[in-house]
Amino acid sequence: MHNWPTEKLSLQAPNLSELASLLDSGLKAYFNHAASSVAACPDLQQAPFHLAASGISGKECIADIGGPPNLHPTPKLDRKYSLLDTMKEMEMNDERGFVLGAGAGPFHVVGMNSELMPNLSYEGSKIRNLTHLAKIGNKDECICEPVPSNSTDFALMANLFGSDGIRGDVIKVVARGRIGKLNVIAAIQEILKTKYGQRPVSIGGVFIIKKGKALLHVMPDFSLDPLEVNQVKDWLRFFEMSAPLVCLTVFHSHDPGLNLRMEHTHCFSDHGEGGHYHNDTTPDEVEYEAYFNTAKVLYRIDQPE
Repeated sequence: MHNWPTEKLSLQAPNLSELASLLDSGLKAYFNHAASSVAACPDLQQAPFHLAASGISGKECIADIGGPPNLHPTPKLDRKYSLLDTMKEMEMNDERGFVLGAGAGPFHVVGMNSELMPNLSYEGSKIRNLTHLAKIGNKDECICEPVPSNSTDFALMANLFGSDGIRGDVIKVVARGRIGKLNVIAAIQEILKTKYGQRPVSIGGVFIIKKGKALLHVMPDFSLDPLEVNQVKDWLRFFEMSAPLVCLTVFHSHDPGLNLRMEHTHCFSDHGEGGHYHNDTTPDEVEYEAYFNTAKVLYRIDQPE
């Protein structure tokens, strides 16, 4: 990976009990039933999560690498990155580490553009790579599958939550019966912004869409013509996908001047569906179960001009 420029910012994260109490009361305005508490993290390696580490605690940090300006109007094909190199740039533990999140797949490995669901851990020299991708097939269908050749690369952009991958206390959120227009992450962002204003609170973790359906998009292969910002939505392929969906998310309450992507959530499944999460499409039926942790350090890597 190139020696991309990196900015580092220490964050003053609220304690988990304060956040859990805030979300417990605040989410009731967005869902018929919502509850938030501090809980012991379940083993996230097990079903239904299928993550590459058991937890999301220990040296919690977030990295925002590249960004959408690397995609349009024409893709910057020199923006090839490595998850393992990025984890070093995030100053993660030498002995063990875990990243999850959302990004663009390694076109130089896949042979085309794709959505990536980074899900990788290491202990010493042993790497566990459960990363998935979603791409568009020959019949304009979504194909969600493990990354080819056990690749640890990505391209153009990614938003990663990093930790030692150990189990500890986390924020557990359960919500069902959406009554507002905002998706579950956008609702949490609104609650955090109202409380903390310009104090950035940065969060990552996993949530399961246990019931219902959701709207996801998948990027097709790169456009042959320059793609302006107002053309991107028509270029994307949108699908209604079915639960259960495993959703990996990174989001912030406030951008402290780093041109952050404020929210990025990608989902995968064991039934061949996955992509970039927008919202559930069955608000009466939907049910979410989430496990989150706060980042203590933020890294902005290769910020586009």
